[in-house]
Amino acid sequence: MMTPVKLTASEWNVLECLWEKSPQTVMQLVARLGEKVGWAKSTTITTLRRMEEKGLVDCRIIGKGKSYTAAVEQEEATIQETRGFLDRVYRGSIGLMMSAMAQRQELSREDIAELREILRKAEEGREQS
Repeated sequence: MMTPVKLTASEWNVLECLWEKSPQTVMQLVARLGEKVGWAKSTTITTLRRMEEKGLVDCRIIGKGKSYTAAVEQEEATIQETRGFLDRVYRGSIGLMMSAMAQRQELSREDIAELREILRKAEEGREQS
C-alpha cells in the first residue's frame, strides 16, 4: 500500500487528466485543464511543479519540453479518499452513510440493485476465503 496522501481538488484535476491519458506534455495539460476547469497556463505549471515536489507526478525532459505521468495509482487514491471521507463524515461507517442516503430517498432502484450485486459478490468472496 502506498504512503497515505491527501490530494487537493487541484491535484485531483491534474491526476484525472493523467489517468485518462499518459504521458502528457505541459502544453497538453495546459490545454486540457484550461478547457476542464478554466486554468491559466501559469496555474497549471505551478500545480505541476508542486505535485512533482510532493511525488504525485513523474516528469521527464523531452527535448525542450516536459512530459508528465501520474505517480499515484487511481484505485489507491480513490480508496484513500473514500476512507478519509467515511472517517470524517460518518465515523468510518459505510452503514451510517447508506442509512443517511436511504432515509433521504437518494438511492434510485438502479442504485439499490447495484448495491445488492456488490454485496452479493462481497459475500461470495468471504465464503471462498
